[in-house]
Amino acid sequence: MPPSIHDSRYRRLRQQLRALRMAAGLTQAELADLLGIDQSNLSKVERGERYVDVLVYVDWCKACDADPSIAVAGLIAIEEPPHKVPGLKKG
Repeated sequence: MPPSIHDSRYRRLRQQLRALRMAAGLTQAELADLLGIDQSNLSKVERGERYVDVLVYVDWCKACDADPSIAVAGLIAIEEPPHKVPGLKKG
């Protein structure tokens, strides 16, 4: 079962995306226009009502003038116990 949009990791991801947008000085409408999506969809991502996939994540970072690899490294660096991923086996 995939993580819920209410998972703490996803909450941090949403907080990061919102912070990137605000640091770039973009409104939701401006960023939505750059991404080619509706402002309401962007708002739902920030509020935790809609998932964001990795491609949108990369585009979001780039539109905010942030390096996606550095942004994701920041998420990974946050200390938290590892989560089990169904279907993955060691070795």
